[in-house]
Amino acid sequence: MKQVPTIAFVDDASALHPIVLEGVRDFNRTLFTGLPPGRDLAIALRDPDSNEPVGGLCGRMNGGWLAIELLFVPAAFRGMGLATRLIAMAEDEARSKGCHSAWIDTLNPKALELYRRLGYEIFGELENYPVGGSRFFLQKKLGPVT
Repeated sequence: MKQVPTIAFVDDASALHPIVLEGVRDFNRTLFTGLPPGRDLAIALRDPDSNEPVGGLCGRMNGGWLAIELLFVPAAFRGMGLATRLIAMAEDEARSKGCHSAWIDTLNPKALELYRRLGYEIFGELENYPVGGSRFFLQKKLGPVT
């Protein structure tokens, strides 16, 4: 008879996260056979003095979609069009890898305005998250590579 594993909360998810993530990705590969494998996407925003990463974009291309998971531009570099450039680079790369659409979510009202200006349309809203606000989910069709 198999032993039942224990279940417990952990204080630091940094070691557990990659185990769960890889388990989910391995399982999903069994469901979606015949599709190209998913690929992570990362674009660094580097400090002009140190060349160290200070922000950027992280996402994943899978199933014909680009999921923009994280996007961050430090306050010192905002207003320079960098978020727009990061998104454009991610979309171009996704198109070149055969993605037909992209999606992103945000809690930030200013980011919501930006994404809508870039052609993203709201397809869902999680109201009162955080309390008093909303989390918006947006999608965009990606045209052919130009």
